[in-house]
Formats: sequence, C-alpha cells, structure tokens
Amino acid sequence: MFVRFGKLLIVLTLVLATGAHWAALQTVAWTTMLANNLRSDSLAQAVSKTFDGDHPCCLCKAIAAAKKSEKKSEAVSPMLKMEFPPTAETPVLFPPSQFTVLPLENNFSSALPSKPPLPPPRNFPA
Repeated sequence: MFVRFGKLLIVLTLVLATGAHWAALQTVAWTTMLANNLRSDSLAQAVSKTFDGDHPCCLCKAIAAAKKSEKKSEAVSPMLKMEFPPTAETPVLFPPSQFTVLPLENNFSSALPSKPPLPPPRNFPA
C-alpha cells in the first residue's frame, strides 16, 4: 500500500513539475468547446471556432491566466540563484605520492569453467 502511494506521489510530482496538468486541462477545455460548437455549427466551423483562439471559453481563459501567473513566479526565482564569479587563480594539481601500474588481467574468465558440459543436460520429468 505504501509502495503504491509512493509511486502515485512520484507520478503526481512529475506531472506537476513538467506542466502536464495544464495540457490535460486544455484538452478538456478544447473537447468541451468542440462538443458545444458542434451543436450549432458544422464540423469544419466547430473545429475552426475551437482552435482559432478568437473564441476562448471560460476554462481556456482561466488556464491562460494561471499559466501567466505561474510564469511570473518563475521569473523571480532566477534572482535567488547563487552565482560565483570566475577566479583568476590557476588550479594546481598534485600527483599522488605512490603510483603503481596494475597488471592487466582478465579476472572474469578465470572464474568461469573452461567448457560447458557435453552433451547438454536434458530436462527429465519429475
């Protein structure tokens, strides 16, 4: 139960962090607008009215306002970042006091048997 809750919390966090909730709400708004426009117009006119941007519904206006206010709060956050100016010092690297070259060995192959058993084992019914 706690594992499912944790996974759900991670998915919800990713959805909110990537802004996918706005895409889902916009999809609902467009679907509702298209259904409402189809009641009075032909399919071509309904699609045109839905996606031309000149006839937004109240949900589309609310989504646009929320996105705009969210972007304003993001514009404030870069000023809170710490910036470190470049230094004029040249970095100095010190070699280790002891250095040995290790021999190249294939330790993996020595752990395996030399050949597979011949003939291959058969599966006997139990």
